[in-house]
Amino acid sequence: MDATTKPLRIPPEMSIYAETHEIFDLVQLMVTNLLVDKPEDPLQYLIDYLKRDSLEVPRVMLLGPPASGKRTIGRQLCEQTRAVHVTASSVLKDDTELARRTQQHGDQKQEVPSEQWIRLIQQRLLKTDCVQQGWVLEGIPRNRQEALLLQELGIAPDHVVVLEAPDAVLIHRSLGKRVDPVTGDVYHTTFRWPRDDEVGRRLVRGEVLSEEQAAARLLRYHREAHGLRRAYENRLAVVNADQHHDDVYAQVLTHVLRRPRSAAPHTPRVLLLGPPASGKSLLAERIAQKYDIVNVPDSTVLQILTQRLSRLDCTTRGWVLHGFPRNVEQAKKLQESKFIPSRVFFLEVMDAVALERVALRAVDPVTGERYHSLYKPAPSPEVQARLRQSPLDSEALVQARLNEFWDRMPALQAVYPDAVYISGEQDPHTVLESLESRLVGQLPRRLSSPEQW
Repeated sequence: MDATTKPLRIPPEMSIYAETHEIFDLVQLMVTNLLVDKPEDPLQYLIDYLKRDSLEVPRVMLLGPPASGKRTIGRQLCEQTRAVHVTASSVLKDDTELARRTQQHGDQKQEVPSEQWIRLIQQRLLKTDCVQQGWVLEGIPRNRQEALLLQELGIAPDHVVVLEAPDAVLIHRSLGKRVDPVTGDVYHTTFRWPRDDEVGRRLVRGEVLSEEQAAARLLRYHREAHGLRRAYENRLAVVNADQHHDDVYAQVLTHVLRRPRSAAPHTPRVLLLGPPASGKSLLAERIAQKYDIVNVPDSTVLQILTQRLSRLDCTTRGWVLHGFPRNVEQAKKLQESKFIPSRVFFLEVMDAVALERVALRAVDPVTGERYHSLYKPAPSPEVQARLRQSPLDSEALVQARLNEFWDRMPALQAVYPDAVYISGEQDPHTVLESLESRLVGQLPRRLSSPEQW
């Protein structure tokens, strides 16, 4: 074979190194921040950027109606993530001409122009603490117009959380709201009273509202809520605020720790493992078709398999391998060959289900194509008439293969401790959706301390 016609091969460790060290994500972060901050000296900016303790910092918008708990949740998020808590009142305290002019509007009971208000927010977010530590915007933006103005300035959150509760609950909370004048923490006479008696004694009522005034505020919020949500619908999470505070915070934190979908290139390397008749072949075929990655059969011996995985299409588009490795020795040899899957899925089915599926499976002796009367029926009566059951699909042989799989399962699980387990007893569409939800997104952060941001 002429050297020019040989399949181009790329060492697998190149893409694995890039993804292990998140090189593509790093470049994306640098370019994004460079275009948003627009420094006068881009080179020095990037040098300083790479010297930071943490390159990924939280950028969160915490929205919701009055009395939904934004202040308390925002404070907790900032304590855990070290992000800067940005509120309407804190922005107005900045010692700048723009902040003073904006405050004058409020003192004179005049509405602040949206453009001026958003420039003030931008001015705050460009300060060193927000740039290096990240930020949590509480109740900002207030409407769709402000959201679009922020977007025009390149200010985009990674996560948007909307707290929701019935109006009756929110009105009740408004009437029982109490504030600690020392710390600014918010409490409630019924739902959240401080454990410290000294704190309880110094609590004061915040802004005194009647029930009618509280209802009017909620009405103004609802008028703007739909348009505001549309501005951030691709990164929005709605959390029910009408539950115990600890549960609300846990759900908000879970969303904030979920890494945003990255536009950086990630080559999927998928390993599908499971007992016979768990649906590996069908699932691999559908994944390969939908994501344009290479479907690699399990019938290839290791040496030929590694050669196949080294080709350009597998390196650039990714691959899905099913039914291999079958034992711990093959798994270790695959790892030694530097072919490390980015996702490993174990499909779980009961033996009885597997045996029932095999009974409905048949092979076309003309084309060698396998069909299933429920999940992949024959395309025509002519093909259906010539289908035959494979001798390998006899109940005795399948049960023997099932026993062999379960004997080897614990050792394979030890090789892939981060594997995802999915029930293969559901219909193929549901199994595919469950797998996709774990395939397309990045893995969530494992946050044990604020320094990990």
